[in-house]
Amino acid sequence: MSSPAILSIGQTLRAEWIKLRSLRSTWYTVACLFGVGLGITGLAMSSAGQQYRTATVEEQQAWDPTNLSLTTYIVAQLIIGVLGILIVTSEYATGQMQSSLSATPRRHRLLAAKVVVATAVAVVAGQALMFASFFLGQALLASQDVPNASLGDPGVFSAVAGGGLYLTAIALLAVGLGTIMRATAGALATLVGIVFLVPVLAGLFPGWMEGLLDFWPTRGAAAVFTTVPDPAYPHPWLNLGGMCLGVAAVLVAAFVVFRRRDV
Repeated sequence: MSSPAILSIGQTLRAEWIKLRSLRSTWYTVACLFGVGLGITGLAMSSAGQQYRTATVEEQQAWDPTNLSLTTYIVAQLIIGVLGILIVTSEYATGQMQSSLSATPRRHRLLAAKVVVATAVAVVAGQALMFASFFLGQALLASQDVPNASLGDPGVFSAVAGGGLYLTAIALLAVGLGTIMRATAGALATLVGIVFLVPVLAGLFPGWMEGLLDFWPTRGAAAVFTTVPDPAYPHPWLNLGGMCLGVAAVLVAAFVVFRRRDV
C-alpha cells in the first residue's frame, strides 16, 4: 500500500485557504465584522455633533475625530478574534484535523499555513474596516458641521493603518489560543478575558505589574488609534510593538503544544 502524498508548503497554503473560504462560518463572521463594525460607527457618530457643541473648551481642544470613528475596534476585535479561533478549532470540532495531519504530517508546516492564511485575511479585513469606519465617521461629522479629519492630517493615516495592524495581531492571538485550547468556547472566553477583563481589573494589580498594561490590548496598545497624544501612553507604536511581541510568544507556545500532541 502506497503512503499518502505529503503536501508541499504551497499546497498546504492553498488547502488552508480553500478550507477557510469553503466554511459558511467564515463568510458569516466577515459579514458580521463589517455589519456590526460600521453600524457601531454610524451609531457612535450620530450624536457626536451634539457632544462637541456641549463640551467644555478643554474637551473641544482634545477632540479627536479620528479616534471617535475608530472606536468600533472594541467590538471588531472580538469578531475578528472569532475568525482566528475558528481557523483552528473548526477542524477539531469536525474531526478534520486528523485528515489535515495525515496530508501534512509536519505539524509546524500545517500550523504555519494557518497562521499565514489568518494573517492575510485579517490584514485585508482589518484594514478595510478601519478605512471604511474612518471615512464613514468623518462624513457623518462633516454633515453635523463639527471638526473632522482627513487622511492627510498629521497622525491620521498612521492611526487608521495602525488600527488594521492591531486587529491583525488580535486575530493571530486568537489563532494561538485556539491551537492551545482546541475548543472555540474556551479560546473565546480567554480572549474576552485578555481584552476586557484584565484592563477592568488593572487597579487590583500590584504596582510592579503596571508597566505590563503599556503593551496590553485595549490599554496601551490601543493608543495607536489616537491622533491626540495621551500622556499616559506617549509612544503608541512602541506599545503596539510590545503587544505584538506578546502575541508572538503565544504563537510560539501554540507551535510547541501543537507539535507535542497526539492530534
